[in-house]
Amino acid sequence: MTFRIGQGYDVHPLVAGRPLILGGVEIAHPVGLAGHSDADVLCHAIMDALLGAAGLGDIGVHFPDTETAYKDISSLHILGEVAIMLAESHFTVENIDATVIAQAPKLSPHREVMAANISRALALPPGAVNVKFTTEEGLGFTGAQQGMAAQAVCLIKRNDVL
Repeated sequence: MTFRIGQGYDVHPLVAGRPLILGGVEIAHPVGLAGHSDADVLCHAIMDALLGAAGLGDIGVHFPDTETAYKDISSLHILGEVAIMLAESHFTVENIDATVIAQAPKLSPHREVMAANISRALALPPGAVNVKFTTEEGLGFTGAQQGMAAQAVCLIKRNDVL
């Protein structure tokens, strides 16, 4: 059995006329994240961490923003596809730790639902996904509320293939 670590990062600008979706939760906010899919930076960072740990590239390779099939698609749905890819490559997810970087809105009331959505999409037990939030104290593009970012790390295990 082999353990591997992955790291993922994603960023999207905030724009009017889009819903704000993080961890599969639609959050009331006057602006949302721009992107080809639902622009869920949390799920995108997690997908890149998982794909990277497995040596399977990144979400742009498998789910390009030039593909009409992914227009406005739920990132939780794509995360489920990543879970299938990992299983087909004989990997299981041990745990995920992720951080959303945003000045506003207050995200902590949504933590448990986000973690549960991500766990469900990956068929993980409760407690395998940890979601955190931070601000940049008014600094940078997230502090100026021009966008949001997310970082994720994961540990996966390659199962012995007989």
